[in-house]
Amino acid sequence: MTVRLRAHHLLCMLTFVGEGYTPAFIANYQRIAARLSAGKEIEIVSGPDDICAPLLQDPSAHCFSHGPARRDEAAAETIGSLLRMTVGQGMRISPDERLLRRLRLRFAMEEFKSACEGCEWSEFCSDIAGGGFRGVRVAPRTG
Repeated sequence: MTVRLRAHHLLCMLTFVGEGYTPAFIANYQRIAARLSAGKEIEIVSGPDDICAPLLQDPSAHCFSHGPARRDEAAAETIGSLLRMTVGQGMRISPDERLLRRLRLRFAMEEFKSACEGCEWSEFCSDIAGGGFRGVRVAPRTG
């Protein structure tokens, strides 16, 4: 079974270190990070995804608002440009070591800044990138 992610969560997964909105959100994200690290394929979706799931009981959850949707558009455009492909609903992508390394390099160079604009976690994620992505939870298994 694939991991369903909205486009801007392709960036969020790069800096996830176990922090989040609620304990349920964090526990869910930990499970998703383990699946991604094990190489589970990602399917790009439009709107709330598997990471959003614990927040969706609240009809006013930010997952439904315009800000995340705008970040999805910006992330799809910048990631698509880097990968030289269209990133959109239904696309499938493998979170392998090469992809994660390329995305993290560009994230650290702040090439995805527009996709993070307005996000309350932006500075936190920039600090993770500035620290060499130490402690991130999405990392492909080696060996």
